Amino acid sequence: MCWLWLFLAIALEVAATILMKYSEGFTRLGPTIGMLVFYAFSLAPLAKVLKELEVGAVYAIWSALGTAAVALIGMVLFHEPANGLKVFSIALIIVGVVCLNLSGGHGVSRPSTQEARKQVPELRLAAAQITANVSKAAESGR
Repeated sequence: MCWLWLFLAIALEVAATILMKYSEGFTRLGPTIGMLVFYAFSLAPLAKVLKELEVGAVYAIWSALGTAAVALIGMVLFHEPANGLKVFSIALIIVGVVCLNLSGGHGVSRPSTQEARKQVPELRLAAAQITANVSKAAESGR
């Protein structure tokens, strides 16, 4: 189900970007308001997806598929040039998303916010130790 939410977020973001083009630099009120609404609405399903999937994978898929869709729509709707390099680049984006998905780890169990907060003191201690070691190494290298 989270994949449907992700595709909804992508579709809303793409619609917002297309409306940005129609806003003509925010000089047309209707498309500008529509753009803001669609961008705002695209964040809710994206946030829902982030409860289940890794942020790195989600953002990569969201931005990559959105970019590819906007590029393709630009070629069709706005008659932007479609040369071989552009089409090849879009194909690379799609291949990258597929490879990212094949790498797995999308359903990995993550600690809750409370569990993560419990780990903060340990992380601070580790960071302090690393900082001390770096300082010692820098002093000995002088």
